[in-house]
Amino acid sequence: MKTAIIKRSIVLDGHKTSVSLEDEFWDGLREIAEKNRTNVSNLVRQIDHERKVGNLSSAIRVHVFNHFRTRATSEQPAAVEQPLHRPVLSA
Repeated sequence: MKTAIIKRSIVLDGHKTSVSLEDEFWDGLREIAEKNRTNVSNLVRQIDHERKVGNLSSAIRVHVFNHFRTRATSEQPAAVEQPLHRPVLSA
């Protein structure tokens, strides 16, 4: 299954820039922004200021991925350790 990459314009610090992302990442970005009670432009601005290397589209993908990975691991119940079953040795 092939996913289309959608190019959208965003204004960052007064400059218009284009960001190309798959639809799923745009959806994730909107969901994160809504959860944080902000808009997509503000969230992208934050991601842009925090990134160390790479292009903005890659930084957004990594941010969205890390957000949902963290959420998924925090929602899983902790594994319950099972005691080891040792064979009973008869004398």
